[in-house]
Amino acid sequence: MLIWGWRTQARTLAMITFLCAYCRNPSAHAFVEVIKKFTLFFIPLFPISTSHRLVCTSCRAQTTVPQNDVTNLLGRAHTQSMYPGGIPQPRPAVPDTPWPPMP
Repeated sequence: MLIWGWRTQARTLAMITFLCAYCRNPSAHAFVEVIKKFTLFFIPLFPISTSHRLVCTSCRAQTTVPQNDVTNLLGRAHTQSMYPGGIPQPRPAVPDTPWPPMP
């Protein structure tokens, strides 16, 4: 008698701030990777499928992410973690002469 089945595991890859499509709140979304694994005698052996989702922390709505957008979202999450207030703008060039000009 063989006991087989599958087990689903989810892990959070990043937190990204978005405007939620359902509740219209600008809130953090968990970027989650969901892996379904084949199990034999309750031991997970190999992955059957992998999907990615965005989960709103405000209303718990889930949105499926297409596979080709995964790297873009991970890059955006990395950028948001480096610059929490937004990407800094370049400063204007400083002139070589002292300001105000000397008489």
